[in-house]
Amino acid sequence: MIEVLRNSWALLLGVMLLMLGNGMQGTLLGIRGGIEGFTALQMSVVMSAYFLGFLFGSRMTPEMIRRVGHVRVFAALGSLISAVLVMYAVAPDWIAWTLMRVVIGFSFSGVYITAESWLNNASTNENRGQALSAYMIVQMIGIIAAQGLMALGDPSGFILFVIPSVLVSVAFTPILLTVSQAPAFESTKPLSFRRLYDASPLGCVGMFLVGGIFAALWGMASVFGTEAGLTVPQISTFIAAIYLGGLVLQYPIGWASDRMDRRQLIMAMALVAAAAMLVPVFIELPFGLLLGVAMVAGGISNPLYSLLVAYTNDFLDNSDMAAASAGLLFINGLGAVGGPILTGWIMARMGPSGFFLYIAALMVLLAGYAGYRMTRRPPLASDQTGAFAALSPAASSLAVEAALGAAQEGGPQNPGAEADPAAPGLDHDRPTGGPDRG
Repeated sequence: MIEVLRNSWALLLGVMLLMLGNGMQGTLLGIRGGIEGFTALQMSVVMSAYFLGFLFGSRMTPEMIRRVGHVRVFAALGSLISAVLVMYAVAPDWIAWTLMRVVIGFSFSGVYITAESWLNNASTNENRGQALSAYMIVQMIGIIAAQGLMALGDPSGFILFVIPSVLVSVAFTPILLTVSQAPAFESTKPLSFRRLYDASPLGCVGMFLVGGIFAALWGMASVFGTEAGLTVPQISTFIAAIYLGGLVLQYPIGWASDRMDRRQLIMAMALVAAAAMLVPVFIELPFGLLLGVAMVAGGISNPLYSLLVAYTNDFLDNSDMAAASAGLLFINGLGAVGGPILTGWIMARMGPSGFFLYIAALMVLLAGYAGYRMTRRPPLASDQTGAFAALSPAASSLAVEAALGAAQEGGPQNPGAEADPAAPGLDHDRPTGGPDRG
């Protein structure tokens, strides 16, 4: 780990500053939107726009990098982020914010892809797993610490919009001055969604549902807090609890996933989360217990993302994992685009508790579909499954691919072999698993 920090400290520091800025703007907009009189439905459109931009960015950034190079893409997108963060306060209109959130989402997607390619290039096969673990931890620390910065100013003023803009601008300084050589960028051979679904229906459906859950937690938590009448410090603490739960429970759940049928774990986790989310729907909880609910939400939704990626790769050849990761991230992004809008629509009709009802409904759907899939495919033996890798839903397909590769080196090398008898094009007897390539 010391070698990783010595080689990548500038990049990790820059990523943490980026996450400080990104974490602040997400919380701040939800609070400021309430001050400006925006409705929950209007704010849901604003929050959804980030994920729409992120989705476009994930598809377009690789081509941009191939055309003009990493450094120019990195600097250009960073400048856009810094400018837009200040423009929020200049144009407090929900339609203008929606357009700016598309730009922010697009830019952050490109920045993540560029930073992760640099990190991957700077790592060796021996320390890549440690490097990516440090990267994920730094992301979480940045988001959690960002909530504390909300106490530095008044959300109705200008200063809290300036702080994340400055943080983002400063974030690029150590990266651009320290990294001496930009890595080569190679495109991934695509895997059709049909083949991806044939390989793992639960992985595809689950990623779509988890995208909707994650987007609601990331985009609408501050809107919920504003609608529920929480103070600014309470809203910040509530959001920090969501990410703290994800940080704490990622590894214990990963440990369990390597020792049991992952579908059982997915179903059990989703049911626990659904039950926890329904409590504040029917009972008005004190703030302390509300924080516990937030920790459960984050502590289950983040590991579910990693678990679904690992489960899908159990039925793929190693050579298909990169393409599968890109496909799963796109499916996750589609679910994320609609998540805040549906949450806002429900909150507009039943009040702040609609935030939890929406998450509970998606968790129930996920648990039910996982249970159904258990009747369609026999379980894999633990020695046939691939290794679990702790992943961030905000990571690009490049980071997902590298994390899975690093985890795979330390775990079973052959993914599971059992195919779905109900899925066309799959060979039930193949020893290495995955769709039939013909």
